[in-house]
Formats: sequence, structure tokens, C-alpha cells
Amino acid sequence: MAGRKTQARSAKASDTYLALVRRFPLRPIRSENELDAAIAMIDGLTDRDNLDSSEADYLDVLSDLVERYEEEAHPVGDPSHAEILAFLIDQKGVKQVDLARATGIAESTLSEVLRGKRQLTRGQIGKLAGYFGVGADVFTHADKAE
Repeated sequence: MAGRKTQARSAKASDTYLALVRRFPLRPIRSENELDAAIAMIDGLTDRDNLDSSEADYLDVLSDLVERYEEEAHPVGDPSHAEILAFLIDQKGVKQVDLARATGIAESTLSEVLRGKRQLTRGQIGKLAGYFGVGADVFTHADKAE
């Protein structure tokens, strides 16, 4: 009896999986239209509460395909010193003049960094990292972006 139930569940899962593949085949995404259709499929599945194992497997693979396409078609570069500094200032809700006073970095220097006219030095990065309570490595990826 238990064997029949297992077989029935397996057949149902297989049917569910094949129905999903018929709606949107699992193959590399090559266009924005295909990306939109894939995201619509993902949204439809994630809006449901209880996915069976075949639906969860399909969702997992389709999500991987979307991620791969987006990484290739829409790469996101590392943020610049200006972007990182602006973000940290915004998050802490501090004024530029107060940051200059607290770190000993001239306000004009901070302004130039924020406008993208100047990069931070290692010493300035150390002071800013200490002030914001982040690791200096937050700024290291920006060295490659600028």
C-alpha cells in the first residue's frame, strides 16, 4: 500500500514538473523578453505557500538561469569611494562638516571625494572606517572601480 502512494506522488510530481517545463522550458535565457517571462514564472511560484518538491526543484533551476543571465547582461561594478562615502554618511545621518571635524579630514577633501574628483588615501580610509565602525576593506573594492 505504501509503495502505491509513493508511486502516485512521484507520478504527480513528474506531471507537475513537466507542466512547468512546457510553460517555460529550462534553458539559458538569452533576451530581456525571456527574462521577463522567467521572472513572471518565478513570481507565480513564490506567491504560492506550499510548493511540492518538483515545483521547488523547477524554481531553483529557473532562479539559477535568471541569475546567470543577469550577471552576464547586467553586471554590477564595485562602488566608487564617492558612492561608499555618500552611503555611509546617509546611513549615519551625519553632516559633512561634522564628519570632517570628527575624522580630521578637511571638508574640502570630503567634498572632492563625494564629487568623484579625488580618491581617498589609506590614512583617510582608516579614519573613515573607524568613524563609521566598518572595516577598511569596505573601501578596497572601490580602488578597482575608479
